[in-house]
Amino acid sequence: MFGKSQGDAASVQEHTFVKYSVAPAAAEAVSSISSGLSIIGKIIGHGALTIFGHVDGELHASTVVIAEGAQMEGEVIAEELTVGGHIKGTIHANRVKLTSTAVVEGDIFHRTLAIEENARFEGTSRRNENTIDTPSRVQTNRAQLQAESTDGNRKGNGAPDGLSP
Repeated sequence: MFGKSQGDAASVQEHTFVKYSVAPAAAEAVSSISSGLSIIGKIIGHGALTIFGHVDGELHASTVVIAEGAQMEGEVIAEELTVGGHIKGTIHANRVKLTSTAVVEGDIFHRTLAIEENARFEGTSRRNENTIDTPSRVQTNRAQLQAESTDGNRKGNGAPDGLSP
């Protein structure tokens, strides 16, 4: 194993055993947007999302991390949001944490809000007991997308109005 002794290999195997013995079926889906990627539009997901790049639009996910150096412009809706990068827009999240490298320009609607020293926040903060209900909002958006897709398929080729041959 690349110059490691037998003792090291045993401890790695033991650690791996402990790591995977904890309910792998309950693992949450994790996605990321890399630092070299820019996305314009709407992102909807059930699991965790870490953004290292740039997003311009809407973001709906259960757990979101805007990493240091990342940029988000638009609305963020999440159960839990950790910001280390720059957000310009509205935030709706039950739990919001602004780390020391965070820059937020906009309004935050939250149940709990934690702001570390040196974080920058310019906007308003409103505490709401039931800020979001992520699963129902995501399901509603997914149902709307499916309905739009079904309507397009009924028109013949799935093309939007005016684009059919």
